[in-house]
Amino acid sequence: MSVQPHVIREIRRQPESWCQALRLLPGVRDALPRDGERVAVLGCGTSWFMAVAYAALREAAGAGETDAFPASQFPAARRYDRIVVISRSGTTTEIVRAIDGITVPVTAVTAVEDSPVARAATDEIVLGFADERSVVQTLFATTALMLLRGSLGEPLDDVIEQAAAVLGAGAALPAEVENAEQFTFLGNGWRFGVGLEAGLKVREAARLWSEAYPQLEYRHGPISIAQPGRAVWVFGAAEEGILTDVAATGAVVVADDLDPVADLVRVQSLAARRAVAAGLDPDHPRSLTRSVVLAEPA
Repeated sequence: MSVQPHVIREIRRQPESWCQALRLLPGVRDALPRDGERVAVLGCGTSWFMAVAYAALREAAGAGETDAFPASQFPAARRYDRIVVISRSGTTTEIVRAIDGITVPVTAVTAVEDSPVARAATDEIVLGFADERSVVQTLFATTALMLLRGSLGEPLDDVIEQAAAVLGAGAALPAEVENAEQFTFLGNGWRFGVGLEAGLKVREAARLWSEAYPQLEYRHGPISIAQPGRAVWVFGAAEEGILTDVAATGAVVVADDLDPVADLVRVQSLAARRAVAAGLDPDHPRSLTRSVVLAEPA
């Protein structure tokens, strides 16, 4: 492609966008879940994976019971104190339908002010500076997650510095990873949500075969596809024996001490490079649109 894809520029904007989101925190705390509230977090696609990560982080922080659902699978009869929805466009039909008629507070995290999702919510947090031109989500998703991580009191300066280093070619990948024909992403707890998102980025942008699992589930079948020419990427500390087991298959392993969100930036960049090298348009993947808006039933 002669013109640099939007997604590459959006990937590079992430550290600055995270800083901007964290500066918003004092003004949006009242819209975010209170400690002790029972919370459901909804999203679709990438936003669902960010919901999975945030839900696990919130529970691990002791802030309250937190469930994550794809919006189409939300059990509306279950009791929650607050619903959080993540939607870049604010137009996704499944999310609009899921929060229709909800009587508890609904917080929408979106990139578009006055969207259908934002209008249906009780509270809205608009990250307009993190909106994207690419269909493939990178910037908005990680910005929303970093805002939510910050709301839990996590210190995030090191994460931002790590991502900046990755984008400055400070975390180069070996050739066998760059050229792998298949990727499996592993992560425990909230890192599993990041692993799901990493797999989606590789599939969407570069049309590569990818999967994601909790680390200890990997031995229960999925390891059977590992072989030379394929990569296994671990987010967070590796469980005992995992790296040895993968090495025995001949697959290349990626495992280091990067924060998972900074490491996700590395995957995003790899997916975009592979797409461009293959002559694909990572801004407009096959069969995808910016938002899924369904026709109303007759």
